[in-house]
Amino acid sequence: MALEEQTALSGTPIVLGIETSCDETAAAIVDGAGVVHANVVFSQIEDHAPFGGVVPEIAARAHLDHLQPVIAHALDEASLGFNDLDAVAATGGPGLIGGVLVGTMTAKAIAMARGIPYLAVNHLEAHALTARLTDKVAFPYLLLLVSGGHCQLIAVEGLGRYRRLGTTIDDAVGEAFDKTAKLLGMGYPGGPALEKAATTGHPERFDLPRPMVGKPGCDFSFSGLKTAVRQKVEALDAPTEQDIADIAAAFQEAVAGSLVNRCRNAIRAFSEEHGTGHALVVAGGVAANQRLRLALSELAEKSGMSFTAPPIALCTDNAAMVAWAGVERLQAGESDPLSFAPRPRWPLDPGAPKAIGAGVKA
Repeated sequence: MALEEQTALSGTPIVLGIETSCDETAAAIVDGAGVVHANVVFSQIEDHAPFGGVVPEIAARAHLDHLQPVIAHALDEASLGFNDLDAVAATGGPGLIGGVLVGTMTAKAIAMARGIPYLAVNHLEAHALTARLTDKVAFPYLLLLVSGGHCQLIAVEGLGRYRRLGTTIDDAVGEAFDKTAKLLGMGYPGGPALEKAATTGHPERFDLPRPMVGKPGCDFSFSGLKTAVRQKVEALDAPTEQDIADIAAAFQEAVAGSLVNRCRNAIRAFSEEHGTGHALVVAGGVAANQRLRLALSELAEKSGMSFTAPPIALCTDNAAMVAWAGVERLQAGESDPLSFAPRPRWPLDPGAPKAIGAGVKA
């Protein structure tokens, strides 16, 4: 069935999504039935690899250079034109403000030129709602959001209704992966390289701490784990390839143990509020790690919950999740004014207290 026929029959909107919050320039076309008609991502990894991390100014300039061709590619892949769009959604924050500005201004220009609604999407909300795009997960559900910049446990109670149960008191788990990989002499991005090295490692060889395990609440901590890894590396005169693999495996197991323990506490709190039989969802770039997925799926099964992890391509930053968040908000009758100001910080639960230590229930 042609896209035009499908849309006419279903009455669902067609939304262009734009994502420019970090180092991925992305555009996607998603309709109200959850069909992804195009999902184009231009990665800037090669631009940032020589610096060992994302350089904000380089990222912003790359978005300027590549966003228009990426949007054109998405429209062409979906066999659509700008006249076929019912709305345009773009990440309005949180993120590197230069990149967020590029995406926001482009989306506003399209919305103004075509006379269609503009939706400023919270990047975290886009991750939070991805499981509804891919697996039709019903509200409420428990979300573990793990990425380079975020590590949070959130009760997703409805569209726009997010209650934070826990957050990191120092580093995000994705940042811990990248910095540990750098300590081990791996390239950027470090997370995938560390996961690959861990497949040939022996995790029991090195004893690493499992931060916050056994403590009350749902907050996380990873700075001490990074310090422990550095100490192990420095104790080795000249680390061999097997040494590096063993440390990588031990680090990955320590992270898995910490996440599972924190999630167990969150499941208990969530179930007391909402009952049993709901879903545990993991989203964000670190959700692509297969060892962590396995550990969390086993926890969900033991806890009487279903487990959902989006396809790996929709775990890392992408525009399909932004378009879908736009779809959900549009169908709820929402849109944003063209005066919306991009935000480098934009918490999902603004009223949640800042985590200041172990046992803080956020």
